[in-house]
Amino acid sequence: MDRRETGLGESAKAAFGSIPGTEGMPAFSLRRRRDAAMPVLIAVPHAGRQYTDGLLARLRHPGEASLRLEDRYIDLVAEGVSRATGAPLLVAHAPRAMIDLNRAPDDIDWDMVATGDSPTGVARGAAGRRARSGLGLVPRRLPGLGELWSGQLAESELTARIAGVHRPYHQALARTLEALRDRWGAALLVDLHSMPPLGPKRGADPAADFVIGDRFGAACDSRLARVALDYLEREGMLAVHNRPYAGGYVLDRHGSPARRIDALQLEVCRSLYLDRHLREPGAGLAETVRIVSALVRRLADEVAGGAAPSKLAAE
Repeated sequence: MDRRETGLGESAKAAFGSIPGTEGMPAFSLRRRRDAAMPVLIAVPHAGRQYTDGLLARLRHPGEASLRLEDRYIDLVAEGVSRATGAPLLVAHAPRAMIDLNRAPDDIDWDMVATGDSPTGVARGAAGRRARSGLGLVPRRLPGLGELWSGQLAESELTARIAGVHRPYHQALARTLEALRDRWGAALLVDLHSMPPLGPKRGADPAADFVIGDRFGAACDSRLARVALDYLEREGMLAVHNRPYAGGYVLDRHGSPARRIDALQLEVCRSLYLDRHLREPGAGLAETVRIVSALVRRLADEVAGGAAPSKLAAE
């Protein structure tokens, strides 16, 4: 695995993977303090903005498609939270248009992939539910835009995307969570996403500011979801549980409460931290960082408080 690391005072940032079509541009990076300040990892799988020329040339509507597929600038929120709390941070740089890190490696719409002589290692089968909707491992279509690509994807290129981006990202995610669990006795993944406004913010039925997803209890101890919902309510935020976003492949693969590794998906409404056009960072960015930072600290206290006594005593 390609890995480059630089010292950053008390923290270190390592770059991993490789974006196909570039000269070794890392697919994602991991920043962590050497003292493992808390048992929480923040991961950002959908904010990547490193588009290759070849990718943009094949997109039918590159500007609008990329904007709608990205969790626009949620990595800026994540970076602020990591600095404020000391939580390790895993950020994808490869864009979701290239490969969706919150999809299983076999969740593929094979009709968009040309048959080639470099097989992915994934058996060609029926497309899963998300792939059928157009948002599988490689997004195919969006409502209002239709087909995203001007032609089929070469199977060799799909293979390179899985090998250079998807597989190493999930390996790094698993290793980091296990290291936190081994140090603290328990670990929590906060899989950070953003969502378009779900509706009007005012009126009789205002739209949510945050959605907490835990795969309906399968990925996380229920007390952690309750803690998150209660905290956000005290902050005056409207938060809902699992509707309309309960989490995806990241939580399915990495959330394992029986192994003391919990996973929550946190969806943040883009209107909280972007401008009114939902394109650039807005005036609410700092306040959103403050709210999410305090939430992460509260969750970290809950995780550490419930960890194995022998692990905590060693600290």
